[in-house]
Amino acid sequence: MNLNILLLLQIAIFIFGGSSVYLISQVLIPVLAKRYEELHRKRAAHASSSLENMFIWVSEKKLILVFGLTPIILGIVFFIWSGKPLLTGAGFALGFILPMFVIRILEKKRKKKFHSQLPDALTSLTQSLKAGLSFLQALEVITEELSPPISQEFALVVKEYKMGVELKQSFESLNKRMGSEELNLMTTGILVASETGGSLTEIFEHLNESIRKKNRISEQLKTLTTQARWQGRILSALPIVFAVLIFKINPDFFSQMVQSDIGRLLLVWCLISELIGAIMLNRLSRIEI
Repeated sequence: MNLNILLLLQIAIFIFGGSSVYLISQVLIPVLAKRYEELHRKRAAHASSSLENMFIWVSEKKLILVFGLTPIILGIVFFIWSGKPLLTGAGFALGFILPMFVIRILEKKRKKKFHSQLPDALTSLTQSLKAGLSFLQALEVITEELSPPISQEFALVVKEYKMGVELKQSFESLNKRMGSEELNLMTTGILVASETGGSLTEIFEHLNESIRKKNRISEQLKTLTTQARWQGRILSALPIVFAVLIFKINPDFFSQMVQSDIGRLLLVWCLISELIGAIMLNRLSRIEI
């Protein structure tokens, strides 16, 4: 009798648990899926705007797929590789931030190349103006002779001007997209000269000379701080390399730290301290002008 009652209780618990899981999945999973899609839709819209500023056109649907599938794919890969929930979560988190991280790198490289092309653009503008061309024609020369991204950006300025947008507004938009101190000085000089009738060639020549001097000083500082920067990188990498070597030689060396709560807290604190130290060494070895 007791066995029958116990069996009935087990069946009831199984039915109740299964129905609860089914009901929760029917209610919770669609809500979570909708929130997940909305989150990535917002991120895709922001990423699409950033890519359009770089003259890279990708549809929002494709970006939503990339943002939505990358965390899942990396989570599955880390699970197959490790079989551990913690590393699986790390793979999911990595997939969540990876697409935007790649876009940020592309933006940084594009801006860096644009700023390196700015002296050549000023030289081209000066020569074109001295040859008797108008300022708009001088901008068109840049779009034809120089390579992207600076040719694309100035081509957009020319296009906006021809469509009736004020030159001031076009250059303010350019400065907002590719903002730097040198570009801001160039934009200010152009606007002041257009309002007061000053000599653009003189402004561009002085600005070009100043930018090239600044670039030379920056390269010299970069050369002088090379040793300090490499020392910082080596010191940051040494603890990680040491830990990996010890783990390869004796996998049980860290078992006490991994298995105990205090040990895991100490490992987390070590990682945080390592990250803080690496950031501080990088900041201390960098000189900006």
